[in-house]
Amino acid sequence: MKKVVVVEDESAIREFIVINLRRAGYEVFETSDGLKATEILNEHNFNFDIAILDVMMPGMDGIELCKYLRSNNDIIGIVILTAKSQEIDKVSGLMYGADDYVVKPFSPSELIARVDALYRRVAVNAKRVENKFKHEMEFGEFVLNLINRTLKKNGVAIDLTRIEFQIIEYLFSNPGTVLAREDILRHVWNQDVGKKFIGDEKIIDVNIRRLRMKLEDNPSQPKYIITVWGTGYKLELN
Repeated sequence: MKKVVVVEDESAIREFIVINLRRAGYEVFETSDGLKATEILNEHNFNFDIAILDVMMPGMDGIELCKYLRSNNDIIGIVILTAKSQEIDKVSGLMYGADDYVVKPFSPSELIARVDALYRRVAVNAKRVENKFKHEMEFGEFVLNLINRTLKKNGVAIDLTRIEFQIIEYLFSNPGTVLAREDILRHVWNQDVGKKFIGDEKIIDVNIRRLRMKLEDNPSQPKYIITVWGTGYKLELN
């Protein structure tokens, strides 16, 4: 379950937010008080995906709570709620670690769209951090073993060359992130992109094409290794 903590001292607004988040499939914890929020956060070891913080609250305000939260969890997504007149608070919130802001009054569709987009980014980042400490990376039907340097799809081993393995390892380490061809050259071939030779990027495209032949159900319509035109490639694994 996707976990959200909502900290808003106006009960009508808080209830409005909580109802819509629950309808959207989130597990919601709520409070009207910044200090009480710190207790909730500590009780759950800061294990939340998203925090929605009102700026203007008695006691510990949203900016202070944002700073406190970010100092204890650098992955969580933080949305601050501001009034139209609170431009300085909006800027302060972003400076102290907030990822986004929503200006009151707001529609439920706007809030949920912002939260959903932020949750997707948080989920990708959390997976990336988690994978740094693993010998195996698991995404859907794929398992990449960093010790044996093997890749399996639905339990079946896929034969990869050394270069193909390095490319797929780089993609797996950055799921959902667009990787420029220059980045792939630098990472896989340790090449100074300032001294590129004619045809270098063609080598990347050829290896990506080979990987698609091995990974994709339909290589002509790839769903895992996606081309981002004019830039490079990204890995989409749900």
